[in-house]
Amino acid sequence: MTNNQPHHDLSGPPTAPPLILGPSIGTSLAVWEPQLPALTRTHRVLRWDLPGHGGSPAALLPSDGSATIGDLAALVLRLADEQGWERFAYAGVSIGGAVGLHLAAHHPERLTSLAVVCSSARFGDPAAWRERAALVRAEGTEAMVASRPGTWFSHGFAHTPVGAALIEDLRATDRAGYAACCDALAAYDITADLERIAVPTLVVAGRDDPATPPAHARRIADAVPGASLLEVAGAAHLAGVERPEPVTAALLAHLTDSTAQPHQPHDDATARPQNDTPHEDAPHDTTPHTDTTHTDTTPHTDTTRHAAGMAVRRDVLGNAHVDRAVARTTPFTARFQDFITRYAWGEIWTGDGLDRRTRSCITLTALIAHGHDAELAMHIRAALANGLTREEIGEVLLQSAIYCGVPAANSAFATAQRVFDEIDTEHVTTRATTTSTATTTPKVDTASRSDTKK
Repeated sequence: MTNNQPHHDLSGPPTAPPLILGPSIGTSLAVWEPQLPALTRTHRVLRWDLPGHGGSPAALLPSDGSATIGDLAALVLRLADEQGWERFAYAGVSIGGAVGLHLAAHHPERLTSLAVVCSSARFGDPAAWRERAALVRAEGTEAMVASRPGTWFSHGFAHTPVGAALIEDLRATDRAGYAACCDALAAYDITADLERIAVPTLVVAGRDDPATPPAHARRIADAVPGASLLEVAGAAHLAGVERPEPVTAALLAHLTDSTAQPHQPHDDATARPQNDTPHEDAPHDTTPHTDTTHTDTTPHTDTTRHAAGMAVRRDVLGNAHVDRAVARTTPFTARFQDFITRYAWGEIWTGDGLDRRTRSCITLTALIAHGHDAELAMHIRAALANGLTREEIGEVLLQSAIYCGVPAANSAFATAQRVFDEIDTEHVTTRATTTSTATTTPKVDTASRSDTKK
């Protein structure tokens, strides 16, 4: 890296199609770590740091308040030129997404596709950004630390190792670089240019995002011809970190579709009215929207294997278990999580040669044979979900005593009994809670209930 270039990282096959990933203000290129294993299987990925963020020098942007999103876009083009990339796919989070919209509107010949994650065509009142810039110049980025966990994440995700690491990235950000990015956001409003964006575009919103609520994403998707829109439940501003599965799956599908299909904008896209009211106040439907016109249904791609595998994994193991596994994913374990989702769940469990009941019987036997009691407990619950009764599970364990050994079966019976006891306790607790709620909730007459719904 030279002094006139952002710090950046290259991953993936050198001859693969190029993809550039832009970060959010206050973060580093690490914000894309959850997506990196999947994206680098099919793309040469370049991640870059904003000026003053990560390893990039703050002096890449002017410090006199005149910085613009166009200045950041010029840095991206400089990186692409250095790699010899005439055209590339681009995805960006927040301010990184704004850079992507600028590139699509002003340099469309350079982009093959665009993904905009938790971003906006206009990030609120410019005066608020000027005030933030002044605050950070005076007090440093520590002044932003207390407010970021509730903006970036929901459900206490900031206390996970991944969340805590991103907060530390904010602490380490240079005050001049952060403030210059605030100046760029203050001057940014690309609303009038959205309808002339012609590259295939995916827009992603976190449904719990207080910084760029879903209304911001819908405004972009409504104005950009042919754009797809995904709202991610249970995610705030850094949706790709907090809920990596749906964001990664959407990106993979979008990149695959953009490569395989020509862009076909909707005929009525440019006729859609623009709303001048503040985005946060715009009424909206909270149902997730995705454009599935060109969804790849081929069973032989990594994209569809991952999507199919995740669906089966949730069906068999339950959403709560999978959500916990995903929340615990780190950059170190991300490739393994991707591997088991694609291979174990996306290829083996999705096969139509055996039904799921039979697969559960085989899985239980194999786990008993190898003494994997922790995994066995999980798959006893899965076997119940797949339709096996407790009695049938007992028959499998008894059969295993003959071929796997009595000590192994003895341990398996103990594990199964513990799981059954836990399930029974959970059911009793659920019934007690339901009964308590029913007896303590005051009755509401019909008229009052009707008024409440209005």
